[in-house]
Amino acid sequence: MKFTKTLIAASLAFVSADTFAAAFQLAEQNVSGLGRAYAGEASVADDASVVARNPALMTLFKEKQLSVAAMAVIPDVSLEGTGTNNGIPASALNDDSIAPSAIIPAGYFTMPVNDKVSVGFGAFSNFGLATEFNDDYVAGQIAGETEIVTVNMNASVAYKVSEQFSFGIGLNYIYADATIVRKVGVNTQIPFSTNVVDLEGDDTGYGLNVGLMYQLDENSRFGFNYRTETDITFEGTFSSPAQSIPVLPGSVEITLPAIAEFSGSHQLDEKLGVHYSVLWTGWSSFDSLEAQVTMPTGDKFIAFEKTEDFSDAMRYSIGADYQYSENLMLRAGFAFDESPVSQQHLSISIPDTDRFWFSFGGNYVIDKNSNVDLGVSVLRGKTQNFTETDDSGSAWSFESKGHAVLIGAQYNYTF
Repeated sequence: MKFTKTLIAASLAFVSADTFAAAFQLAEQNVSGLGRAYAGEASVADDASVVARNPALMTLFKEKQLSVAAMAVIPDVSLEGTGTNNGIPASALNDDSIAPSAIIPAGYFTMPVNDKVSVGFGAFSNFGLATEFNDDYVAGQIAGETEIVTVNMNASVAYKVSEQFSFGIGLNYIYADATIVRKVGVNTQIPFSTNVVDLEGDDTGYGLNVGLMYQLDENSRFGFNYRTETDITFEGTFSSPAQSIPVLPGSVEITLPAIAEFSGSHQLDEKLGVHYSVLWTGWSSFDSLEAQVTMPTGDKFIAFEKTEDFSDAMRYSIGADYQYSENLMLRAGFAFDESPVSQQHLSISIPDTDRFWFSFGGNYVIDKNSNVDLGVSVLRGKTQNFTETDDSGSAWSFESKGHAVLIGAQYNYTF
């Protein structure tokens, strides 16, 4: 089966760069944190979005809180061909935009039950991506179209043990939907746009997150949050028109990795606050990937198994906020996002790289009950050079560049 491996190659696009965090991870759970590059997310209690990053912080709110946010991801991921082994000009690989823009929404609600217990609910996303190539792209077997959308619906409860210490726990129901299409690409007998893989499916999973908060004094606070990994199985179809293989059921399993974050927040004076975070993502759980195909007889076989050997990755961020006036707070931040993908596993579906975040934003108080957050981040990725070989033996060499701009707005209401 000449094209059996393309099911796996297509699945590898789950770890694309267009999400602009490590692999296919999303950092954009709110806009209040966007303005400081998400520094201090496990220790800052800005609004109801604490449900996503540390539910223990809900005990700091004395009233009901509602937060609704939307973040626009405007990517600039480009490829430049640097060489081939099949006579195709390297320039045929050039593509100045392989990642479409996207909107990431989020919504949260928190409520104190009494002076000790608080509850909260949230809908947000921790993982997602989208990449798309033209149907006639010459390296169609490693290109095509890929989209994955995850929605995390969370219910959390927090308990205030003392004036200094609180803990929280959340149950996460995760819905994931994926579409993967791969083309024949260069072929003397079959049109470039012929599908060799059309995999579409969805799945659900469950996970937990646990948060801790410690108030050192009135000006310093520390927080910690841990989120468990979740197994997702996408079930769809596998076919290879080039080999007259009919449509067969196929499935691909991935693991959404565990995440841990430690943060600190310090109010230096009446106007200036400093925040920082160290975030760990357990990408080593993504060590291999395989596709399973079911034959008409009911027999199953592994079409392909590929060792990925991802490494755990770190994210470091530091930011500050400044109370410019009674109604206006300004924010700024910087972050370094480490890629878990090794150089030998890079591909046009995984043009992942270390990234630097440069962020700024602010919060404006409308009245005693409502305020708005605005934030902007500019992300700059390193240039990568790599070669990828498809099932036909064609070797394609690329130089990839990945940058992005994130813009967000959020409305918060207290009642």
